[in-house]
Amino acid sequence: MADDSVIDPELIISHKFPEATYTYTERDAALYALGIGACAKDALDENDLKYVYHPDGQQSIQVLPTFAALFSHGLASQISQLPGLRFDPRLLLHGQQYIEIYKALPSSGCIQNKAYISGLHDKGKATVLEIEIVSYEKDSDEPLCMNRMSVYLRGIGGFSKSSHPYSYTKNPIKQVSSVKIPKSQPFAIFEECTQPSQALLYRLSGDYNPLHSDPMVAEIAGFSRPILHGLCTLGFAVRAIIRCICRGDQNMIKSISGRFLLHVYPWETLITEMWLEGLRVIYQVRVKERNKAVLSGFVDLNHITSSL
Repeated sequence: MADDSVIDPELIISHKFPEATYTYTERDAALYALGIGACAKDALDENDLKYVYHPDGQQSIQVLPTFAALFSHGLASQISQLPGLRFDPRLLLHGQQYIEIYKALPSSGCIQNKAYISGLHDKGKATVLEIEIVSYEKDSDEPLCMNRMSVYLRGIGGFSKSSHPYSYTKNPIKQVSSVKIPKSQPFAIFEECTQPSQALLYRLSGDYNPLHSDPMVAEIAGFSRPILHGLCTLGFAVRAIIRCICRGDQNMIKSISGRFLLHVYPWETLITEMWLEGLRVIYQVRVKERNKAVLSGFVDLNHITSSL
C-alpha cells in the first residue's frame, strides 16, 4: 500500500493548473513533420512536402493534426510537481492520447492552454493520471483543439481507502477506451521504416525526456537502448491514415485516439493496418522486426472521400 505522503487523491484532483501560452512558428510545424517521418523516403513526395515547404512561402505550409499534441508538452514538468503526488519520473509511461480537432491548425500561432485533472485511478501497483487540455487561439479566444493525455505512473498504486479501487473521472470520453481490432483483412496497409536518429529528431519538437536519447536512462527504465516517443509513433500512424484513407487531405481528421501498447526502437519498421467502419478508421501499428503490436486506436473523419 502507498502511504498518504505519496498520493493524496483529493489534493490532486482539486489542483488548478495555471493557464499557459504556447507559441510556435512555421519552422516548428515543419520540424515536427520531419520528426514523424515526412519526406524521409522521398523528398519530392507530394503527400508530405506540403508540411515542410510551399512555393508561396513557409507561412502557407500545411500542419498535421497530430501537431496539436505538442501543445500539452509543457505539462510534463508540472506533473512531477503536482501537490499530493510523488513518483519517480523515470517510471512514467505515456498510456493514451486523445485529440479533437475543432479547426485546421494555422502554420504559426499563439495558443492559450487551459488544463485540469480529468481522471485519477488506482491500479494497485500503479496509478493512472488523466489530464485534459483545451487550446484556444490567444487573439480570438476561439477553440482550436483538445488533448486528453493519460499517463501510467509505475510503483505508486494501492492508495485506495476502501475495498473498491479509487477511480475519478471528469467529463468521461467514451472514445478513449480500448478499441477492438477487427479479425477481417485490413482496408489498407502502410509500411514505413523509422530512422536510427528518429527520436533525436523528434525530441527537437519539445519532448526532451532522456529516455529517448540517453542510453543510461533507458537502461534504468528497462530498455536495451533509447526508445521512440509514443507520440512520434502516433504521428507516423496518422500520416499513414491521411495518405491511404484521406487521399492526402489532413483536414478530414476530426478526432484521434491512440493507446500505447509497447515501445518502439528507432530504426524499426512500422506497419499501420487500417479498417474503415463508416466515418471511423480503426488502426493498429505493428513493429515488423518483432511482429508486436505497439499502438492501436481509431481516427474519426469529418467525411469520406468519394474515391474510396
